[in-house]
This record gives sequence, C-alpha cells and structure tokens, in this order.
Amino acid sequence: MNTSSTHRRTSGAFLGASVLALSAFFSAPAHAAPDATCGVLAPGASATAQAAVNAACSQIGVWYSWGGGHAATPGASYGYYDGSDPDSAHDNERKGFDCSGLMRYAYYQATGKDLLNGTANDQFNSSQASARFSASQGTDPLLPGDLMFWGSGHVHHVAMYLGNGQMVEAYESGTHIRVAPVRTGGDYAGAIRINGSGTPTPPPANGGTVFETWGTGVRTRATPSVRAAVVNTFAGPTQVSVQCQQHAETVTTEGYTNDIWSKLANGSWMTNIYIKGPASLPGIPDCGGSSTPPPSGGSKPFQTWGTGVRTHTQPNVNAAVVAYFAQPTTVNVVCQAHAQEVTAEGYTNDAWSKLTDGSWMTNIYITGPAWLDVPTC
Repeated sequence: MNTSSTHRRTSGAFLGASVLALSAFFSAPAHAAPDATCGVLAPGASATAQAAVNAACSQIGVWYSWGGGHAATPGASYGYYDGSDPDSAHDNERKGFDCSGLMRYAYYQATGKDLLNGTANDQFNSSQASARFSASQGTDPLLPGDLMFWGSGHVHHVAMYLGNGQMVEAYESGTHIRVAPVRTGGDYAGAIRINGSGTPTPPPANGGTVFETWGTGVRTRATPSVRAAVVNTFAGPTQVSVQCQQHAETVTTEGYTNDIWSKLANGSWMTNIYIKGPASLPGIPDCGGSSTPPPSGGSKPFQTWGTGVRTHTQPNVNAAVVAYFAQPTTVNVVCQAHAQEVTAEGYTNDAWSKLTDGSWMTNIYITGPAWLDVPTC
C-alpha cells in the first residue's frame, strides 16, 4: 500500500483497522489454518518423530510466548515478560509456546510421555537423545523430527527439522509459530535425535548420565579442586558420563563462577562450568560430600517449584533478571515485602521474597503459604 492511499483513509476506516489490529495482537488463535509447507518433508524418520512433526505443525500461527508451554501438562499456556525484550511485554496475554515449550508439546503428543520438560539447554543435554550431530555436520545426517539447537556455551534456542532444508520453530516474542529455512551458521550448536520408542535411553554401561562438554584443553582432576592432579585433558568438546555432583572448590573461568563439581565414571572430577547445562545438573544426585549452602544473615531456606523461574533486581517482573532456575531448587529468603502483583500458574500474589544475594522472587514460585514465615523487609 502506498503512502498516498494510506492518507486518504477515512477516520472511521482507520478506527476499524485499529480495532482489528488490536484484536489480532491480543487474541492468539487456538489453531491457525495448517501451513502447506509444514510437515514431514523427507523420508527416513521414525513413526514417533513423524507424529512429533505433525504435532508441532498443528500449532502453526499460534503465538510465541516466553515461558509458554511449560505448565504442569504440556500444551499452550500464557507466558510472561522476559525482563529485557520489549516485544515480550505482552506475553502474559498471549497463549502459546516458547521454543522449548513447543518441542516439549510435540513429543508429548507423539509419545504420551513428558520427555522434554525443561529449557532448550536442558533439551540439548537430554538423556532421551539416541544420536547427536555436531554443527560441522550441517543438515546432511538429519531426519524430520530431529531437534536443532543454537547457543555458544549455553543453548538458547531449539527448532524441529522437517526435511528439505526447512524447520518449524517458535522464534521470538511478537511472532507466531512458523516454518523457516534452517540456519546452520552463527552459533548453531548441533542437533539431537529423540529416541523413537519414547522410552528412556539406557544409561551408559558404567553408570551415570551422559552430558556434552564445551571448551578446549579442559582437564579433569583427581579431586574436586583445580590444584589436584590432572587425570584427563579434553582437546575439544566431548561426552562424559556423570555419576554425581557436589559443592566443592569455587572456580571462576570463561566468565562463569561455580562451586559445583561432577564426578565422572572413571572417578575423576570436572567443574560443572565446562559441562553443558545449568550450574547444577538436572537429575544428577549429590555425591554425599555437600549439602545445600546453609542460610546466612538470618535467612531461612525454602524450596522453589516450576521451571525457568527468574529472580530480579527489584520486586517487579519488569526489573533486570539476576538468576535463572531451570529446575526446582533451594533458596535462602532474608525477608519479604508486598510489591508488584503477579499472576502466574493460576495464582495471584503481591508478595515478593528477598534472597541472600539481594535479588527478588515472587512468592508464587516458593513452596509454602502466600505470605512466608519470614520478617517483612
């Protein structure tokens, strides 16, 4: 439409167009008309993978929504503001999926099991992977239903391969689930194939859970300390079998600080900084040599619940994000205050808790009553 015809539009037509635009902005379709380009576009995929592709494609046109798809049961759900992207400010009004929420839903529909509950980074390290493909392999070995990932050090996006150089993805706030050409440049990290049977992949013969490492010249040690004897040196990224983890010596490297170390199947130790995943690896038991850091400054420990939970610099979901909890964890609460009212996961609460690091978390995600048994800030 050219500029002159736009200026000739009457005020009534402009108002009508505005109402339609607002309606389109705030009302996400439950199911849009199927996209003719979305489907299984190449042979060779398992029946489970084909079913997952069809499930993802059924959501074409549904809103991207930050945090969407991560309710107790996989499926479209309302999201929330991510704390940084203005386009995400209305995600609490958009029922849909974020990138990992869509993948979780697709394989839940395909298998009847919640195989991929977690973030894109969690899914990249999933024990459900029956095969892994490096970024350098491109799309040549991929089949429809394979999950493609992006991120350097920490994975931040996932999409599903369809075949024929196409993928389906929940891309970013302000957009709808779409088909797009695959992107294998930039920070493309590789792909995984989900076990077609929908049953857990057997653990390594020597026990533990397989994770991917990152970085070059990474060493494992005889004990969880950088001063201990070197056991192995990994020239580049590889797979390791983690048996357990524990708090030990604090390490700062590559821009990260972490005091958690993982014990590998050969008995050596590696700082979790070089293992892809959250600071504390999901599903990995404690080795028995550590416990949750004790409360300090008069604080009390509480359990959180939910996935992808954030803490903020102020008691407000629009404030800068301080920490991100991919899985339930323990937090030490100093005090609480009435502040911004938050509605999430079917609850509404204006109580926020201040943690020992000075960050704030809505009490909705802290197990217990709406108003905790701690002092008022």
